[in-house]
Amino acid sequence: MTDRLVFAHQTLGQRVLFGSGLAAVNVAAEVDRLGADTVMVITGGHDKDFAARVAHQAKATLLYDDVAPHVPLEKAEKARAAAEEHGVDLVVCVGGGSAIGLAKAIALTSRLPIIAVPTTYAGSEATNVWGITEASHKTTGVDDGVLPVSVIYDAELTLSLSVELSVASGLNALAHCVDSLWAPRADPINAAMAAEGIRALSAGLSALNTDPRDLRGREQTQYGAYLSAVAFSSAGSGLHHKICHVLGGAYDLPHAQTHATVLPYVLAFNAPAAPEAASRIATALGHSDALEGLNQLRKVLKAPVALRDYGLKETDLAEAADLILKVIPPSNPRNVTQQDLLTLLHGAWSGADL
Repeated sequence: MTDRLVFAHQTLGQRVLFGSGLAAVNVAAEVDRLGADTVMVITGGHDKDFAARVAHQAKATLLYDDVAPHVPLEKAEKARAAAEEHGVDLVVCVGGGSAIGLAKAIALTSRLPIIAVPTTYAGSEATNVWGITEASHKTTGVDDGVLPVSVIYDAELTLSLSVELSVASGLNALAHCVDSLWAPRADPINAAMAAEGIRALSAGLSALNTDPRDLRGREQTQYGAYLSAVAFSSAGSGLHHKICHVLGGAYDLPHAQTHATVLPYVLAFNAPAAPEAASRIATALGHSDALEGLNQLRKVLKAPVALRDYGLKETDLAEAADLILKVIPPSNPRNVTQQDLLTLLHGAWSGADL
């Protein structure tokens, strides 16, 4: 072996507690450990009952549920004002990427610590990436101050997540893994976590698709989602995430479904120029070919297939290509033109076979 390893890898500091049925107890213990006096609990839609129980157990001052996808600026400012008004010294967020994203928006300006209790597989809880949308434009950034200090994983909290949403959210996590293999700061450590994340997500999603009450499948999916987020946070945003962030912010598309739909088209585009990454993906999926393995998994899971199903118009594609072209990472393994983007977007919009 003659190739020498030269890379720089940054690991983020975070406490992770994992265990089905233990979330409420673990949150209360973390609140005590961190010495918080005034707690704000943020929750999304279907998590309100559990969040109310957490708020009671943690003696929270404020239970806050004004949450929306992509964190609109006006909602971020309203939540920040509420936290300041109540003298909050710790934020607990219960939910998916929207609830966690709002907590990060508060921490971005206040530097308040966050305890995250994810109920989807979005992975935002394990990253130092924030995103806020203003006037249909989503701005993202990196700031260690928004990284939750503690993450509480409890597969029981995902049981209310339908199989359809579980699949979309899990494939969103799988997209983190795939993008981590060619993102700007891709390195061998990220690649190892991404490959194991793909394996765990594939196995977990297949199991919960067969039996939605199977906690083992949901635990594997949570485990894979965590690995995907850690790899993504270190490697940065690649072509796939740049495309999806533009689409989500500009056209108000649902986050998980957009990622799940776009992923195979990005893989088909980049794989020929990234044979080592493609080989890792294929092996992790238990297949000889990365794209065929992904499409086989998507077929079994009945994954989302077309962006037009979520409100994107064909007339939006040219504008979207222009917006995306401006943010393509120079590190992408293949040069990307506007025509490439139009072709890719049209395929994802129509659900064309690959």
